[in-house]
Amino acid sequence: MADITRRLGWRHLRGAPTAHVRHHRSGRLVHDGPGLSFWYRSLTATLSEVPVDDRELAMTFHARTSDFQDVAVQATVTYRIVDPGVAAERLDFSIDPDTGSWRGAPLEQLGSLLTETAQQHALDVLARTSLAAALVDGVASVRERIAGGLAAEPRLPATGIEVVAVRVVALRPEPEVERALRTPAREQIQQEADKATYKRRAVAVERERAIAENELASQIELARREEQLVDQRGINARREAEEHAAADAVRAGAEAARTVRLAEAEGNRVVQLAKAEATAAREVGEARAAAQAAWLRVHGDVDVATLHALTGTRLAENLPRIDSVTVSPDVLTGLLARLGNGATGGPEQ
Repeated sequence: MADITRRLGWRHLRGAPTAHVRHHRSGRLVHDGPGLSFWYRSLTATLSEVPVDDRELAMTFHARTSDFQDVAVQATVTYRIVDPGVAAERLDFSIDPDTGSWRGAPLEQLGSLLTETAQQHALDVLARTSLAAALVDGVASVRERIAGGLAAEPRLPATGIEVVAVRVVALRPEPEVERALRTPAREQIQQEADKATYKRRAVAVERERAIAENELASQIELARREEQLVDQRGINARREAEEHAAADAVRAGAEAARTVRLAEAEGNRVVQLAKAEATAAREVGEARAAAQAAWLRVHGDVDVATLHALTGTRLAENLPRIDSVTVSPDVLTGLLARLGNGATGGPEQ
């Protein structure tokens, strides 16, 4: 939209580089071109603004295939106005001299023209195409047909319009039909996924079986080695026991021999000691007999009074030692009486 400024009854228009402005005053073309800037009076000026940049028109319409299935076509048409003068003559691009806005809706008219033309050619090609073929190759065929139909449409050059590009975004069936069409593919994908899952599980089971077999083989080998170890330990234990028994036998034999030697030596010593004791006893007996014989021989030649004296002496030697003697008056009286009787010549008759 043009930028218009008011100054004391005059108007100033400043256009954009992508907008072609045409200024008529009293039926005469005064200004014509893009990006213009000029003063004018609103009561005598007739202004038109035609966009000359590339514009995109998105369109969506429904069509029916040869097997009577509805599809939605989403397309985009890029166009531009190459002859602004012709377009301004064929369509109403006039603007308000006070506000700069379009009096009509020229771009909507262009959009309707392009949409109806593209829809006509798309319907024509889809009416001879089945739904499956349209979903597979319909995008390219519809795009080519729309581009060819718009290029051959005489109304577009007569209006000063050039089609730059045509793009068909998608062809979509109804939601129920789309779900029905997706079902076989989904089932096939699911079957392939199940096959892959089963295969993966089979591989996992095979690997687990191989691992279990390896573990079992390892356990068998370990058990066999443990058996060998137990046998070897038994052999070593028997060998050690035999060696200990042999050592004990040798030690017992040596101990027995030593005991026998000690017993023999002890027996010899006892015998010798007994012999020595017997000899000593015999010698003592002989000495005692000799001494007794000598004593008898000595006492045989001594008189009786001497023997009595010796006997008393011997008896005194064998009496116990008396440290002190206590004499009571009675005993002393008796002793004195006896001593007195002895002194007078004997006891009374």
